[in-house]
Amino acid sequence: MTTTRMPRPGTLLVPEARSAAEPAPVSVPLARALGAGLRDAMAADPKVVLLGEDVGRLGGVFRVTEGLQEEFGEARVIDSPLSESGIVGAAIGLAMRGYRPVCEIQFDGFVYPAFDQIVTQLSRLHQRSAGHLRMAVTIRIPYGGGIHAVEHHSESPEAYFAHTPGLRLLTPSTSADAYLLLRQAIACDDPVIFFEPKRRYWERGPLTVPEDPPPLMERARVARPGTDITLIAYGPTVRTCLDAASAAAADGRSVEVVDLRSLAPLDWATLTGSVRRTGRAVVVHEAVVTAGLGAEIAARLTEECFYHLEAPVGRVGGYHAPYPPARLEHEYLPDLDRVLDAVDRAFRY
Repeated sequence: MTTTRMPRPGTLLVPEARSAAEPAPVSVPLARALGAGLRDAMAADPKVVLLGEDVGRLGGVFRVTEGLQEEFGEARVIDSPLSESGIVGAAIGLAMRGYRPVCEIQFDGFVYPAFDQIVTQLSRLHQRSAGHLRMAVTIRIPYGGGIHAVEHHSESPEAYFAHTPGLRLLTPSTSADAYLLLRQAIACDDPVIFFEPKRRYWERGPLTVPEDPPPLMERARVARPGTDITLIAYGPTVRTCLDAASAAAADGRSVEVVDLRSLAPLDWATLTGSVRRTGRAVVVHEAVVTAGLGAEIAARLTEECFYHLEAPVGRVGGYHAPYPPARLEHEYLPDLDRVLDAVDRAFRY
């Protein structure tokens, strides 16, 4: 993997530490933070171009790219044909010529027609060219359920790409990380699959960074410190685990919540450090449990933290079935009760 050029924080991203006389940081929905990240990246580098279905005139189905075509023109914000393979293929060609394309895949289930381009071309070209080609491509994918959508609109395909060498995978859970991680992804010389938790798009949060310089995109974040058990989550399930931690506190249990932020590579130092302290761990994601990312995390934690564990590493996720119709998705998605049940099982050992 090549190195990442760290961007400066954008105009909306402000330091966490401020004097009492200064106003509170602006609070925006996660989707708006992504739009601000794209705008600032395009303003900072004329080689950044956006392409995807309806990203221009419409502003994207979730309005993340709203106003960008008017500001930067049709040559840099490109409404593509309905061809995901064509979108990624065009991005690969642009990257070969020194551009930094940012693709939007409208919905998670639409990425599969582009799977061949991503896995057999994009992920391999840097190595295939002996390091001469830089594949600075960012692929934005709204993912996960919880929005009462139809079939193919609520998938969690991250394990397919985490299994593929040569790709970085990022996913934010807060507005601040949505902005920061997207800026870092676009500035990175490696191909980045950027998963956006669509059911959290309109949850608001401050655009702050916890430190200067900002944390590397490979670093996990301890979203809530604790001493008794570690909940490991990412994207849409971070909020679920934070709610579970608050509920568990009523029973006298101190729950630590770790937000992965990066799914490939994983921040093993933060994960093993947390689990060695707490002695218990549960991994939570919306994707199917079978062969999901939680399986890799559980196996590695068992290998590296075996003598510190008080119980097996638990997993909570989607059932081994296709994503259900909208009226049943509340039965499928991990919720507060299922996470708390996994916590209880860990404490019974």
